Amino acid sequence: MSQVSEPEKRSDDADREGGPAGSPAGETVSAVEDQLQAALSERDALMQKWLLAVADFDNYRRRVQKEAEQERRYAALPLARDLLPILDNLHRALEAARNGGDVNQLVQGVQMVSKQFDDVLAKHAVVPIAALDQPFDPNLHQAIQQVPAPGKPPLTVVAECERGYRMHERVVRPSTVIVSAPDESAS
Repeated sequence: MSQVSEPEKRSDDADREGGPAGSPAGETVSAVEDQLQAALSERDALMQKWLLAVADFDNYRRRVQKEAEQERRYAALPLARDLLPILDNLHRALEAARNGGDVNQLVQGVQMVSKQFDDVLAKHAVVPIAALDQPFDPNLHQAIQQVPAPGKPPLTVVAECERGYRMHERVVRPSTVIVSAPDESAS
């Protein structure tokens, strides 16, 4: 293994820095400073882009949050718009009743209003729960009484006191029902 003398070593270092052994060190330092300034400028530009992206994302997040809040706040607006004509018809029926109109026409008018309610609720995916003559289901029905009902299987709905409704697969309100009691004479 050969040993390299100190002057040759310095000459090799100068060659690696980009100039001959006797060149001024200022040119090499100037090139490094230029590269450093370019890197700092690029860093500053990227930092500015990053800050703008962060600000844009914050604005987007706030806007989406505000839109979601508005959507939640006014989610029932279509339902309200659909129910208002029904309410108008109900008021007309009440006015006709006050004026002493024909009872049969009043009953027919109230039946029409009831059908309008059912139609609007169905339009908004709120449908009645079938209860009468169905087996009691605690997920859909709320029993308030058991009564003897000859000829009916035990725990069959024999009367519906309040109609229950569901929206899609979720129960909005269970049906309030009366169910048949088990036949005690069979024991």
